[in-house]
Amino acid sequence: MSQIVRCGLIQCSNPINDESVPVAEIQQAMLEKHLPFIDEAGKKGVQILCLQEIFNGPYYCPSQDKRWYDSAEAVPEGPTTRLMQEYAKKYEMVIVVPIYEEAMRGVYYNTAAIIDADGTYLGKYRKQHIPQTSGFWEKYFFKPGDGGYPVFQTRYAKVGLYICYDRHFPEGWRALGLNGAEIVFNPSATVAGLSQYLWKLEQPAAAVANTYFVGAINRVGTEAPWNIGKFYGSSYFVSPRGQFLAEASEDEDELVVADLDLQEIDEVRKTWQFYRDRRPEAYGDLVKY
Repeated sequence: MSQIVRCGLIQCSNPINDESVPVAEIQQAMLEKHLPFIDEAGKKGVQILCLQEIFNGPYYCPSQDKRWYDSAEAVPEGPTTRLMQEYAKKYEMVIVVPIYEEAMRGVYYNTAAIIDADGTYLGKYRKQHIPQTSGFWEKYFFKPGDGGYPVFQTRYAKVGLYICYDRHFPEGWRALGLNGAEIVFNPSATVAGLSQYLWKLEQPAAAVANTYFVGAINRVGTEAPWNIGKFYGSSYFVSPRGQFLAEASEDEDELVVADLDLQEIDEVRKTWQFYRDRRPEAYGDLVKY
């Protein structure tokens, strides 16, 4: 028996590449650019939608400019989460909302809020692994996540999150599988020349190793004034067999939609018994060093 869930990813470029424009104005422009795509997803019957990393702003981490602290907001009390709750309820659509979170004065996280199809806030995932390399100066802006690897039972599926740089670490992928994830979303901001060759390697490998679906989202375009490289889009869905189900272009703003049959997880796990054959008692050295 099939268990089809229609899922969507939105990849977008930044409409304002002018450092002199106020932070709030840039955020508003990015939010307004996403809203038609969210409406499109709702009209196409998307049941679970994921937005890109820090979706309502540019990827400012090539800088170390404190003005971007002003773009953070509370989760779920902030205006962006509340607005997405309205859209989720309107379209009966689960929405994953990656956002810059202010947890308290001076404490910030790279976070994704998960909103159920009735508009209920289910919880959040805070990015665990924070890079500090090659123009990705994220430790200036984000504290490492402190909430583990939660999986959220939404109306349509069990959803897990892993944000951008997290994807290079296999431990979290496995933890999400052990916690029952059926679909894991990986919203990212990654540029050509640094890790593009890994983009179609790591997430499919994680989907196969952990036998669940993965939705990988990336930005598009070049963001001034930092110009660290071109965000190459190529957002996609991949199955537990490592097969690409839908893929976006490298340079267009677009919505990617795919129908995921959750029954495929059972089919694959009946062949590849990775969870049965694990040897956790032999893995102690992994956490000693």
